[in-house]
Amino acid sequence: MKTDERSVNRTNGHPSRREFIGSAAAAVLALAASPASTLSQDRRPNLLFILADDLGYGDVSAYGRSDYKTPNIDHLIAGGVRFTNAYTAASTCTPTRVAFMTGRYPQRSAPNLQMPMGWGPPAGERPKYGLSPSIPTVASQLKKAGYRNALIGKWHLGFLPEFGPLRHGFDEFFGIKGGGADYFTHTGGDGRPDLWEGEVPAERIGYLTDLLTAKAVEYVGRAHTRPFYLSLHYNAPHWPWEGPADTHGADPQHSFRDGGSPAVFAEMMRSLDDGVGKVMTALNRAGRDRDTLVIFTSDNGGERYSNNSPWANRKFTLWEGGIRVPLALRWTGRIPAGASSNQFAISMDWSATLLAAAGATADAAHPLDGVDLLPFARGERTPTERTLFWRQPQGESGAASAARRGKWKYLRIGADEKLFDLEADPGEKVDLKERFPEVFGQLRGAWQAWNAQMVAMP
Repeated sequence: MKTDERSVNRTNGHPSRREFIGSAAAAVLALAASPASTLSQDRRPNLLFILADDLGYGDVSAYGRSDYKTPNIDHLIAGGVRFTNAYTAASTCTPTRVAFMTGRYPQRSAPNLQMPMGWGPPAGERPKYGLSPSIPTVASQLKKAGYRNALIGKWHLGFLPEFGPLRHGFDEFFGIKGGGADYFTHTGGDGRPDLWEGEVPAERIGYLTDLLTAKAVEYVGRAHTRPFYLSLHYNAPHWPWEGPADTHGADPQHSFRDGGSPAVFAEMMRSLDDGVGKVMTALNRAGRDRDTLVIFTSDNGGERYSNNSPWANRKFTLWEGGIRVPLALRWTGRIPAGASSNQFAISMDWSATLLAAAGATADAAHPLDGVDLLPFARGERTPTERTLFWRQPQGESGAASAARRGKWKYLRIGADEKLFDLEADPGEKVDLKERFPEVFGQLRGAWQAWNAQMVAMP
């Protein structure tokens, strides 16, 4: 990556100038000049983290989708900075959520969570393992700093109460614990109910995306006496592919991964977009727009009906389509509107950014692998070169690993190793390891050195 490029490139046509006019805005800009760690207790921002599920890089119209529109998500993105080199730490749900929650590579301390946590046999027990409460999370560290925390949506880091959100720093939880749920019956892949309020099963009538939105709107609109952190983890557009008007959700035995169509997917995305719009409207109505850092992204690349273009392949793989995602940071008056950044970003950075904005200190015994993205979003720092790493024990074509540095990407699937120039070849079609053996050797060696620091592959 070229280090002399500007991190933020302003675009025309976005109504951001008036945000910087007047004494109130001047006060906000003066505060922005101060490090997050010096913010006083009563001036710290609220934190809203919106995570879509299996949302491909090009599944919102701001990132290229053309067969439907996502005006509310587009508006959120246009009001802040979009990142074009954003990655997830894995190509599947569970390990990516480990990375975000801990701010560390999932291979450091969660060897049993490096693949998606399943439901177990249909008539059997759900898994009895999960993310250990002894591991600090973004929520537990924000709680120590005085934040009130809520998780609304998907958890997927443990079914048992001892591994649940309330044991990891969240004061409230409403959502599902498994990898996905029927949008109407709210049952998991084993056909058993999987909707919870705290640690108690919850019975609700309604389309799941709408239920999560309503809960988030209510939470944002409360009279909070402390700064809050809301993690809103939608399960859309993850399968089962059911739009709000579908009826087969009344049959809990239908296959989670069958059916669907581009038209159904579009309806699921419209519901997600409507939900994001309602939450952002509630934030504005509560007068908290300028007091809230908003992050929007996805947990991994898209699947069957997603548009991951121009990247290759999809979820479950370490090709770009499985790990490249949209990412936007918005903080009115503190982050420029209508801007973009090509800084490399990865799941652990989202948690590091939230902690930095809150002035919270990471646990010294568990140093973060992530970096604060706010200086890059504000244009205070130019893109910094870094090397990112991936490892998954199995995938559609066997065990896989990858590394990215600058324009180069190392990819190994089984015993097959490749080197790609992503600037010239975003579709990862031309293997260059024979033409550039030195680059290939350097990236492979860097991955091996990183891997030696991680827990053993399960």
